[in-house]
Amino acid sequence: MSLELRVASKVVGSRHTSIPEQLLWLSDERKRGGEPLTLRDLITMIVLEEVEAFRQRQEERRLLRVLTEREIAEGIERGKIDPGGHEEQRQDVDPHEAVRVALQAFEDQLYFVFIDGVQQQHLDQPVQVQSGSRVLFVRLVPLAGG
Repeated sequence: MSLELRVASKVVGSRHTSIPEQLLWLSDERKRGGEPLTLRDLITMIVLEEVEAFRQRQEERRLLRVLTEREIAEGIERGKIDPGGHEEQRQDVDPHEAVRVALQAFEDQLYFVFIDGVQQQHLDQPVQVQSGSRVLFVRLVPLAGG
């Protein structure tokens, strides 16, 4: 069984203020095992899912694709039509290092986490999530010169 979470990100103090909300399915085996899900667990699962999605996007860019009319129109609107077929330098991401960096950034208060509108304060506190819960990451950008 899995949980369907709505994950969104906002950057405070930047022109690019938000990243579109996306659905993320996470296994809820930990909850069924009787152990409460902590914020640390939740961030870890989200980071690992994002690392895997990044790897998949890299692989897809290597393949040459036939684009639909809709994809071409969307590419024109964005200002770039990309059929893939790139032999770019592949970026290897260490998932454990990505998790470590994300957890350290939370502890350093570089971003905040809200679950269903409630700010989460501590990594090891249990969190209440259910299918349909909204997880919002709010990243802080320091003021220039401050």
